[in-house]
Amino acid sequence: MRILHEGAESLRIALRAIRANTARGILTTLGIIIGIVGVSTTMTAANGLSSSFKESLSALGSDVLYVSRMPWVFTGNFFDFRNRPNVSLKQAERLAEQLDSALAVNPSVNTERSVRYRSETVPNTDIIGTTDQQMMVSASVPEIGRFFSASDVRTKRRVAVIGYNIRERLFGTADPLNKDIRIGRSNYRVIGVMEKQGSAGNFGGPDFDSQIFVPITSFVKSFGGGRRNLDIAVKAPPGVSLEDFEFEVVGEMRKVRRLQPEEDDDFAINKMDALVGMFNQVMGVVLLIGMLITSISLFVGGIGVMNIMFVSVTERTREIGIRKAIGAKRRTILAQFLFESAAICLTGGLLGVLGAFGVTQLINKMVMPASMSIPIVVVALVVSMLTGIVAGLIPAIKASRLNPIEALRYE
Repeated sequence: MRILHEGAESLRIALRAIRANTARGILTTLGIIIGIVGVSTTMTAANGLSSSFKESLSALGSDVLYVSRMPWVFTGNFFDFRNRPNVSLKQAERLAEQLDSALAVNPSVNTERSVRYRSETVPNTDIIGTTDQQMMVSASVPEIGRFFSASDVRTKRRVAVIGYNIRERLFGTADPLNKDIRIGRSNYRVIGVMEKQGSAGNFGGPDFDSQIFVPITSFVKSFGGGRRNLDIAVKAPPGVSLEDFEFEVVGEMRKVRRLQPEEDDDFAINKMDALVGMFNQVMGVVLLIGMLITSISLFVGGIGVMNIMFVSVTERTREIGIRKAIGAKRRTILAQFLFESAAICLTGGLLGVLGAFGVTQLINKMVMPASMSIPIVVVALVVSMLTGIVAGLIPAIKASRLNPIEALRYE
């Protein structure tokens, strides 16, 4: 109980000293405020990017393998991959025949074309030719209308399912269903609009809301390239691990590509884990750089707090001498100045959190979804308080070791 009483008394003295020098305390905390704003905003932005990226990648499916000519993430020399033969539509058809266990084998191919409706044009739009099995390998579904059917693919119907952003740019608030849009030199009828999914474009991924899906058969007819390179999405059956299923897909694909046992694979098996791993590496570097920059501000702020605490110890030398003369212990004096420096930095931390909250609101409205979470606030306040304790430790030790007789004589 006595230790608690001494702690409470030291805290009251520290707060009284801060109130007596309010202007000096505010100026001292500027470095802490800037540092905490930086720490909080960096963590908030990282969380926002992570949530947005993972939400966008959910459209790819976690139980889906993507057979491609090139790997999504290069671990070797690009020139080792560029001479590989394309994955063709006929190979996709043969793979589907041989992979009886797969829930879906969905080939897809893409190109860029300008899309026009009346006077509105969206240039360089990602046009994806695929099949009705797209709905089985993807987690996204049409928000309005429908996706094209197997009959649409078989009869080469010129129908299209547009992304959320395409709808807004071409049609605004008007109903896009059963309207004809011009993709390149061909007319396609809109039969559906995909739900809003977000973008992974900042990390090399697609902008899912700016895509247009058309049947792969009509894609080949309109844009040519029946032998052009495509990707094959293969959905694993339930109850089978993705690793085991990958071995089966590799084996069947080697047969389709007519590879000899001694030959290396001339195709890649891509998984969502590869993109997530690349994202984590990028975010780790971004967070490290951000924390290094903000730690410099906290370090400068801590130096400022340390200087002010030395000044405070010097100004209150006689007070320290009087307290020691009437029985105050060294730990009490030490606690008093530690509480004071921690309170100064904690105040800066609170102001920094408020500033970071405002910055987060701007990020949320103008850049990407972001919000201040309780763990981020707790981390910011703990960091600010620890900065105060570290910065005030040497001045507090100096104050606690003052000789009471010499302190009383101090002018």
